[in-house]
Amino acid sequence: MTMQTPTICGSPAHALNRRAFLGGVGGLLGGMAGLDALGGPLVAGEVKRRHKRVILLWMAGGLSQFESWDPKPGRKTGGPFQAIETSVPGYRMSELMPKMAARIHKTAVIRSFSSPNTGHTGPTVNALMSGDRKDTGNLRTPSLGCLLARELSQPGSALPDHVSLWDATWPFSGGDKQHDFALFLGGRYEPINISSKLSPDGILRPALLSDADHRAREALREQLAGRFQANRSANETVASHAGSYHQVRGIMDNAGLFDISKEPQEIRERYGHSLFGQQALVARRLVEAGVTFVRVTDGWWDSHGENFEIHASKVPTLDRVMSALLEDLEQRDLLRDTLVVTFAEMGRTPQINAQRGRDHWGACWSVTLTGCGIKPGVIHGSTNEDGTAVATDRVTAAEFFATIFRALGIDHQKEYVSVDGRPIRLTPYDTEPVRAVLA
Repeated sequence: MTMQTPTICGSPAHALNRRAFLGGVGGLLGGMAGLDALGGPLVAGEVKRRHKRVILLWMAGGLSQFESWDPKPGRKTGGPFQAIETSVPGYRMSELMPKMAARIHKTAVIRSFSSPNTGHTGPTVNALMSGDRKDTGNLRTPSLGCLLARELSQPGSALPDHVSLWDATWPFSGGDKQHDFALFLGGRYEPINISSKLSPDGILRPALLSDADHRAREALREQLAGRFQANRSANETVASHAGSYHQVRGIMDNAGLFDISKEPQEIRERYGHSLFGQQALVARRLVEAGVTFVRVTDGWWDSHGENFEIHASKVPTLDRVMSALLEDLEQRDLLRDTLVVTFAEMGRTPQINAQRGRDHWGACWSVTLTGCGIKPGVIHGSTNEDGTAVATDRVTAAEFFATIFRALGIDHQKEYVSVDGRPIRLTPYDTEPVRAVLA
């Protein structure tokens, strides 16, 4: 079952405006993308604004669909919270999310996501994060974030392609390699990991090292790297390694992007004072500057005990941060080129255990998509009245990833070649996107 609200499409009359013209020459000016978007030349800023980006809000441990996007009040599986009306007629959400309920007509919700994964680590999570694929011998497929960083990166950009922020006080919440693995794509597309803070370590030049000395060291490294590559065939991994060094200087030159004190107090208050909220604000600053893929992790949702107390505390924070992020992106005219995804490694069981908790569950749960390439207000799929099974329009991880690729204008059946010469497609053969949620 798919519900949607009416949408207003762009008029052809706007096809020749200034922004569209500058977007059309973006390919010619792509090399300027590394300039500082917060203060660089106008044309460079306009080109970056047309560059497509992704923010993944990762609900580490498994957000309960019952206490968020797919409540079942009054059922034995439903728990104590009520469902409230939303801005999409006929769709009701948990009372813990009033801000998102008021603006859900701008988001697509998939309530029928289903995956074999029911763990935080190991092969099944690897499979989930690469689109329902199991490792076959030495053949592994890169994870979603690394693939998107590779597909959407801008040649010549001095900014990182992939940044991951999380709270290290929670287990498995981020930085764990089952979430991000670039493999044969090369080191450039691995994330820059930022743990329990707002900026990476070591991005400020030591006081004892002059700028001239730093540049001289980089020139020497480039000379040695060039000598290494001179008598070798073209290799994407080696080139990616060199690109990673090139981006070090870009991060240093743009260290201010991680400083949210530069934001107006009103904006900072809107996101709140939680680490998740502050890191989400950093994510907005990064994508605004041209960073391609940012994952912001909120943990720890693994509520085997006291599920309702945990969600009563955490869901309102998610509601505040997510609504603030989407509103901020929209007000800055960034949302039409930025895709915001909420996702996790699993959902929670319909059954409530003896500790008043919900355990691991992959059979049916909810994910959301907002922004670039997505039809707003679509509520796709459904679960049965107790939330124990998909009732309509089951969506797999492969189909979900294909939808993300297509929303961003990427051919989801594009083929890579692994280091041993075997073909690997972005999504498994014959996978189709969920067209009901695509604009």
